[in-house]
Amino acid sequence: MKNILIASFDMEVGGVERSLISMLNNFDYESYQVDLMLYSHTGDFMNLLPLQTNLLPEIKKYKTFRLSIKEMISKGELSIAFVRLIAKYLATLTNATEEGYKQMQYMWKYALPFLPKLEKEYDIAISYLWPHYFVAEKVNAKLKIAWVHTDFSVIDTDEKLDIKMWSKFDYIAAVSSECKKAFLEKYPVLHGKVIVIENITSPDFIRKLADEGIEEFIKNDSRFKVVTVGRLSHAKGIDMAVDALKILKDKDYPIVWYIVGYGGDESKIRELVAVHKLENEFILLGKKINPYPYIKIADLYVQPSRYEGKAVTVGEAQILAKPVMITNYTTASSQLRDGLDGYICKLSAEGIADGIEKLYRDNELKMSLEMNCKSTDFSNTHEINKLYQIM
Repeated sequence: MKNILIASFDMEVGGVERSLISMLNNFDYESYQVDLMLYSHTGDFMNLLPLQTNLLPEIKKYKTFRLSIKEMISKGELSIAFVRLIAKYLATLTNATEEGYKQMQYMWKYALPFLPKLEKEYDIAISYLWPHYFVAEKVNAKLKIAWVHTDFSVIDTDEKLDIKMWSKFDYIAAVSSECKKAFLEKYPVLHGKVIVIENITSPDFIRKLADEGIEEFIKNDSRFKVVTVGRLSHAKGIDMAVDALKILKDKDYPIVWYIVGYGGDESKIRELVAVHKLENEFILLGKKINPYPYIKIADLYVQPSRYEGKAVTVGEAQILAKPVMITNYTTASSQLRDGLDGYICKLSAEGIADGIEKLYRDNELKMSLEMNCKSTDFSNTHEINKLYQIM
């Protein structure tokens, strides 16, 4: 029996975490002993971890990465707190479009001397969440695999640092062919390492959870319901969604947009909603452990992202036979078949508004998208066989 380590940060509600749960639930535990290293034993998905997975004890120093600097100092982690300050300073010097990515890189890179190694040696070590320094530098394994969940061609990172880190891995698993293509546009030197392993989905599990109840005020809302599930962040384009709904409201469309999720941009989004006077039309529902009942009641599921690797929620909406619209981000063509089981709109507030208007008015197209989703088998548990093959 081979020993496998899988490392990620925590089990907070999110697409990456849901895909990890799906992979763990489909693992061959008769052939593989699986240890799970979570830097923080937190998150609403903790109770969804399968019993066959061996959750390793929390290591104090790794949990500090999402604490504030003040909290780190209060807990006596002065060296890592100092590294955090240095990382923040270095990121501000780079004129990055999103400083958080480079700050995270520098934080991990320069904290490495203060972080402990795992003593156990593994046959295979999988790093499921970028940046992958823990598995790259602190784990002994015969084979190392790192996962790519997003479109790296649009993420502003320190490429030299990244290539050094990625080079520590034998394989790099991208969640879609377009995700792989975008990754290699940025890191062509890593061409020989990159493979495609899609996020594993379980239609029966999703349909079962979708039957759970939701709030009465949503069920009784007679307006055309648009639903989005995702982090409140720049990447997910929720701000563009607000602007798009303002355009539609000015045209007197009876549309309500429900957002399931949370994130650092919540205050900005609420301010924008207030500016546009959309408090009764653009409704933030917050974190939901089970987003599927909300997707199920949607008249239209929309993913207004600026970039994605392959959005887990889009596939889940298709499983629930919802008409789906996504923006034309770089990897969009690998997400769905435009005009068949989904619709791709321009990546702008105007494009999102135009797309929703089209699907609102064109009931025949909307019904066609639903029927094509119903007749498609979205189960892909066979994807895990690709992982077994390289292991």
